[in-house]
Amino acid sequence: MRTVLLSNKEINQRINRLAYQVYEDNPDEKEIILAGILQSGFKVAQMLNDVIQRISALKTTLVKVEIDKHSQVEKEIKISIPREQLSGKTIILIDDVLNSGKTMMYALKPFLNADIRKVRTVVLVDRNHRRYPVATDFSGLTLSTTLKEHVSVEFTGDEAIAYLD
Repeated sequence: MRTVLLSNKEINQRINRLAYQVYEDNPDEKEIILAGILQSGFKVAQMLNDVIQRISALKTTLVKVEIDKHSQVEKEIKISIPREQLSGKTIILIDDVLNSGKTMMYALKPFLNADIRKVRTVVLVDRNHRRYPVATDFSGLTLSTTLKEHVSVEFTGDEAIAYLD
């Protein structure tokens, strides 16, 4: 049975709140890096970027984090900008759903090789099933599910809907 967790309107409301939280967490920054994990995490990052640009003068740089979610150890995790451009910056690592924390943990790897200022994590839905020591700094929805249940966020054009299967 498929259940709608968050409608498009609810996702937009939560993205707005998350954008304000990110902005308020970085009052002295001139620029932040919004690093979205491909595919859906990057779409969430784009949505956050749009709101941050609307509500503030804070400069943002959108970065794609390319990770093979099935073989994080064997394959290189790629980011879409040179590591030198990360120096002294605040990194906001973004994904759509946080399950065990494994993807988020491995996605941090390329940023640890740069002299960054700080890292924050943002997820649209946090499922609370940690196997790895990853905490979210900001989440749109925190949800306790069974291990058999699956949360997905589907994007179609300008619309997004979160489902529980």
